[in-house]
Amino acid sequence: MRREFTGKHMALIMVVGFGIVIAVNFYMASRAIAGFGGVVVENSYVASQKFNGWLEQARESERLGYSASLARDAEGRLVVTTEKVPQSALLSADLRRPLGKPEDMELQFEQAGQNRYVSTRALPAGRWIVRLTIDGGGARWIDETEIR
Repeated sequence: MRREFTGKHMALIMVVGFGIVIAVNFYMASRAIAGFGGVVVENSYVASQKFNGWLEQARESERLGYSASLARDAEGRLVVTTEKVPQSALLSADLRRPLGKPEDMELQFEQAGQNRYVSTRALPAGRWIVRLTIDGGGARWIDETEIR
């Protein structure tokens, strides 16, 4: 026994189909908003005007010849091993998560031997983008790297 396909059937198919599309769109929009960490720059025009200055600062950092490598110790603290950095240098780091909810933190470092610095507190597990700043001898060196 076959039933006749009526306008009510077509209306039901349309309502259910569009309902699914709308539900998926709302779900995807809510996930996108929940994971949005903000903007990279507030005003791209102003940032473009400052870009050449940022490049010059990067060149000045390179001319210093400093280098640093990062690692975590068993306690979760960040360990920085440096080369060609004055012993009187001060290190600091600004950290942020590369993905997900915004989470920022700042770290200060204590000298722990020749060319070795250890953060004063532990770093939570996960991926971090580390912006390391070394101030010493009237010069400033900045580098950005990722640590897992």
